[in-house]
Amino acid sequence: MSMESAAWNSMWHVMNRQDDKRPFSRATLRRILTLARPYRRALTGFLLLSVITAVLAVATPVLAGRVVDAIVENRGTSLVIGLAVGIAVIALAEAALGMVQRWLSARIGESLIFDLRTRVFDHVQRMPVAFFTRTRTGALVSRLNNDVIGAQRAFSDTLSGVVGNVVALVLTLIVMIGISWQITVLALLLLPVFVLPARRMGGRLASMEREAAEHNAAMNTQMTERFSAPGATLVKLYGNPASESAEFAARAGRVRDIGIRAAIAQHLFMTALISVSAVAIALVYGLGGFYALRGQLDPGAVVALAILLTRLYAPLTALASARVEVMTALVSFERVFEVLDLKPLIEEKPEAQAVPDGPVSVEFDDVRFAYPSADKVSLASLEEVATLDTRGGEEVLHGISFRAEPGQMVALVGSSGAGKSTMAGLLPRLYDAEAGAVRLAGVDVRDLSAASLRQSLGMVTQDGHLFHESVRANLLLARPEASAEDMWEVLRRAHVADLVESLPDGLDTVVGERGYRLSGGERQRLTIARLLLARPRVVVLDEATAHLDSTSEQAVQAALGEALNGRTAVVIAHRLSTIRAADQILVIEDGRVVERGTHPDLLAAGGRYSELYRTQFSETQLTKA
Repeated sequence: MSMESAAWNSMWHVMNRQDDKRPFSRATLRRILTLARPYRRALTGFLLLSVITAVLAVATPVLAGRVVDAIVENRGTSLVIGLAVGIAVIALAEAALGMVQRWLSARIGESLIFDLRTRVFDHVQRMPVAFFTRTRTGALVSRLNNDVIGAQRAFSDTLSGVVGNVVALVLTLIVMIGISWQITVLALLLLPVFVLPARRMGGRLASMEREAAEHNAAMNTQMTERFSAPGATLVKLYGNPASESAEFAARAGRVRDIGIRAAIAQHLFMTALISVSAVAIALVYGLGGFYALRGQLDPGAVVALAILLTRLYAPLTALASARVEVMTALVSFERVFEVLDLKPLIEEKPEAQAVPDGPVSVEFDDVRFAYPSADKVSLASLEEVATLDTRGGEEVLHGISFRAEPGQMVALVGSSGAGKSTMAGLLPRLYDAEAGAVRLAGVDVRDLSAASLRQSLGMVTQDGHLFHESVRANLLLARPEASAEDMWEVLRRAHVADLVESLPDGLDTVVGERGYRLSGGERQRLTIARLLLARPRVVVLDEATAHLDSTSEQAVQAALGEALNGRTAVVIAHRLSTIRAADQILVIEDGRVVERGTHPDLLAAGGRYSELYRTQFSETQLTKA
């Protein structure tokens, strides 16, 4: 490696370091070794190749010096040719070993990335909904990308670099001291002239890179938010495109200016280092030539020293940054482990059972619930805040009790924020009750397996979320083994088959991010079709028609009729006219059941339900007028 290459390496490591002063954690190191255990043979081979490559790198300058001596002393062409062949063989061997070393590096590194990513992904999937409502998606994705790759470099780059550079440094110094200790001392005295500018300039470049990264992150956030369908709509409705453009251009301009400054600084730095390199080599040739003319040093030794000099600074500079590299890798590992150590609030019991066969009843038995505080479900680094919000833990459901017999419909009504959606979220175990019990078919949901719960209970929310995939893929999420005939059947029952048939690619048409290529009513009917495909025995509807116009609502209501037929249902209703036929209506206020009964009974009682119904009826009449 040339002095220039060493300089670039030094700058890169300084620019990309994380200024973290935390000491080594033995627990973290033990976990890292545990991760590396499956690859110990590959790691051993990788490190062995690093040592061999370092030895060969030192052998080449020695042979080059002997070639010069053989020419000067006229020892014959056979020796010169033999030495040249030896240099060529070493070069080919270095290339071959480098290829094997690169293969091992890629195998270890990519396998480690696979292991870490799958572990983090699987762990995050087990986290409660509260985790996702608090965490910034970009910060979480960064753990799966940047930090995992940073941890991988500990094995593929840092470990081999440290071992190879230590071996190369020791061998180079031994050989140089053996040739001329005076020139070796001179070379070492010049080392600070080479390293110190790298550290100083590296710090300046790091500062510029960090500022550029912050501006790039801000631009990415602006683009992500503004280029999504809801964000673009919001800007068009309330935003100012000119100011949005000016804000983006200002940040992009700052990144441009930093890039220009960094390019100039790098060029000046490299020019200075090349000058230092030229001076160092000149001194070696000057002093070495002086000794050679006095007969104290062979001419070939002078050439060997000059070549070895260029190979001395590279490992010295790299080792000067070794601690930074190690600490950076350690920080990356700790950030990954930080996510893995966050305990899921909802765990499946080892002896979890399936929902009993047959019709399923739903029961809330004196249920009390409080949303978990941030420290139980989140990390400050994932929320990108200095400290976590300490609020939480206040009870929002107070002794809720009711029972829906198999095939019955229980409707939940009340003011916004009364706790209706919270109750709905307890049935599929999006959260767990703090006290009391939520039961399906007489079994506490905490004693049921997650797979059985998913098979037995289906839910339609008011936003009708769809993935940016095809209609087919969104439907198969509910039942992967379903056939095309099964899908067309549920589409017809959900009154959306005609729409899908009219799409350009039918079932294979991509619906867009969050399904925004479809109208609200079409999106809801597709989610109902997905529910029908899942064939659940219990249906939870969380204001499935709250944001639809009257025409879309009629179509969705027809589809809901199919979904509710013969199933136990818990329905949160915004429009009270839709739940007149409910077997039981619960009026929820401030986390309590304040009234219960059928539609006629509650109207006759003249309480809160009657008040809500009259208010809504009056608004409907006023709208029609």
